[in-house]
Amino acid sequence: MTPRTDRDVPMQWVGLALAVSVIPLFFLFRHFTGSSAIAAFMAAVMLVAGFFFSAVASYMAGVVGSSNNPISGVTIATVLTTALLLLALGTGSATGPAAAILVGAVVCCAASMGGDTLQDLKAGQLVGSTPWKQQVVEVGSVLVSAVVIAPILSLLLDAYGIGTATPAHPEPLEAPQATLMASVAHGVFAGGLPWDMVAGGMLVAVGVIALDEALRLRGSRFRTPVLAVAVGIYLPLKLGVAILAGGLVAWAAERARRRRGRAEDPGQPGVLFAAGLITGEALLGILLAIPIVLNAGKNPLDLEKGPFAWPGLLLVLVVLYVLYHIATRSPQTEAPNANR
Repeated sequence: MTPRTDRDVPMQWVGLALAVSVIPLFFLFRHFTGSSAIAAFMAAVMLVAGFFFSAVASYMAGVVGSSNNPISGVTIATVLTTALLLLALGTGSATGPAAAILVGAVVCCAASMGGDTLQDLKAGQLVGSTPWKQQVVEVGSVLVSAVVIAPILSLLLDAYGIGTATPAHPEPLEAPQATLMASVAHGVFAGGLPWDMVAGGMLVAVGVIALDEALRLRGSRFRTPVLAVAVGIYLPLKLGVAILAGGLVAWAAERARRRRGRAEDPGQPGVLFAAGLITGEALLGILLAIPIVLNAGKNPLDLEKGPFAWPGLLLVLVVLYVLYHIATRSPQTEAPNANR
């Protein structure tokens, strides 16, 4: 008899759910392209790319961690490949870019959920959960997310704007990955994609990987992971500054722990605190969007201009100090047991 901790959802049910989920996507593709043949081709590309790329992303997330899930690279590769295939089939520039981005979006979601699901199943395995029960809940969580994400994105679009600056939203939320996807898709169909830059980027990536491997063989603590380098290249500078500040705090905290003879970070309180900052910032941004929308696009709590800039900078310094303090504090000793 199969142990409880080894029972998964039967594969025939997984296959049936996969087939059912492809049907609405096929009609969505046909709506954008106006061709059933091209829509069927897009669905086939989506299935193949989604299978392989979600496996790669899940493997990377499982081995290294979800922060190393190569979603950006997977999505760009899918958009570029799909756009080239659609262009070869004669799809025009009116519908081609949107069709390629649709396929890339589906594969992006598959890769993201693959890494997240693998982390959840691993955590469940460590605590003795039943896999099939976890898998059923994972499916339910996807359905809940599909219902929740759309209105939240609409709220953010109405409050801040996303990606493209408009008269109503001159400073929209940054969307570097989406902008890159759109540039690649439009470039393929419009014939303006700078292939020399693409080839140059590939050569730079090979050089970075070679340098990282050489540093690894020498046993150097300084490394050049290609994913981090690539993200640093295409992210806006104002986002990179915050990442650099956090990296400097992590570097200083690690040196402080080593000086105290604590090379390891028990429980990684600094990482947990930083994760809370990321989540809190996202939730606060959504909550602040509500009064902006209700106030006809004007932020009643806007403190970014004029004399209010310095308190914000001071708050950032305080947060960095608190992060450093939490990451370097001594671990709490176990309380004595009164029953001993």
